[in-house]
Amino acid sequence: MTNIEKISAELEQFKIETAENLENFRLRFLSKKSELQSLLSEIKNVPAEQRKEFGQCVNLLKQKAQKYFEEQKERLENATALQGGDMDITRPATDIELGSRHPISIVMDEVCSIFEKIGYTTVSGPDIEDDWHVFSALNFAEEHPARDMQDTFFIAQHPDVVLRTHTSSLQVRTMERQKPPIRVICPGRVFRNESITSRAHCIFHQLEGLYIDENVSFADLKQVLLYFAKQMFGENTRIRLRPSYFPFTEPSAEMDVSCNICGGKGCALCKHTGWVEILGCGMVDPNVLENCGIDSKKYTGFAFGLGIERMTMLKYKTNDIRLYFENDVRFIQQFTAASR
Repeated sequence: MTNIEKISAELEQFKIETAENLENFRLRFLSKKSELQSLLSEIKNVPAEQRKEFGQCVNLLKQKAQKYFEEQKERLENATALQGGDMDITRPATDIELGSRHPISIVMDEVCSIFEKIGYTTVSGPDIEDDWHVFSALNFAEEHPARDMQDTFFIAQHPDVVLRTHTSSLQVRTMERQKPPIRVICPGRVFRNESITSRAHCIFHQLEGLYIDENVSFADLKQVLLYFAKQMFGENTRIRLRPSYFPFTEPSAEMDVSCNICGGKGCALCKHTGWVEILGCGMVDPNVLENCGIDSKKYTGFAFGLGIERMTMLKYKTNDIRLYFENDVRFIQQFTAASR
């Protein structure tokens, strides 16, 4: 016990100022040939009634030495790091670059804002859907060739489960739980098994609109779309509607806007026509209304769906949709500045 007290006193008086002092401390108190290790070896020679107390004292002393060693080692390492090189520890820290909003998000918010100003409510829903909400409720018969219009990602183990090909599934969900009048927009991400090119991608974003009430006409649809086009692309924007076909609307149409990249002269984006197709639209088919529990003899409505990537390309005059999925910070930062 006298030796323990002696070593403890030496440990407390030992000063560590340099790496050499630190190593000497380790050799003296913590190495295999140290005095502490010798004391541990003596436990077997201590009388049985004193052995427990002796062992506890030696272990406490060893823990004390180890803790002091680690503290002094960390202190010396930190001091060396601060003194090394030409670092000026009083210099202000480097500015942290803030992240940028993605152009797709910027345009999505802008489109939503335009429709919200005229009374539309935004709804959301799942990316993974069932066949009923994506196809059957929207007038796609089981063997209808219209199912081939959209190259769908089906889940192999569950053929009834798909990645939604359009946000029309949100319109179905809304009609099932809400009675007319209904005026909603449905933004979201959609998936189609398509080849990736400068004009198409297998993942993209849509926003669909739905308005159902009594005495809704195609003229109402045209007025809403003209208002949107002028708000989005400027007062000089022109639109044109061309007859088309969709299983869930009748009559149906495609809407083009005048190309603001080439000013109508013709470019790669507009296929040298001066017009760019941006959305499909039409009057909601009575079968769709009935499928969702809405009286088609009392209510009518219209629906439209537009691609956000195409809108973004038009707004910012870019000609390759793939740029929006590469996440190059140098590219994305330009749009944050443009949106301020």
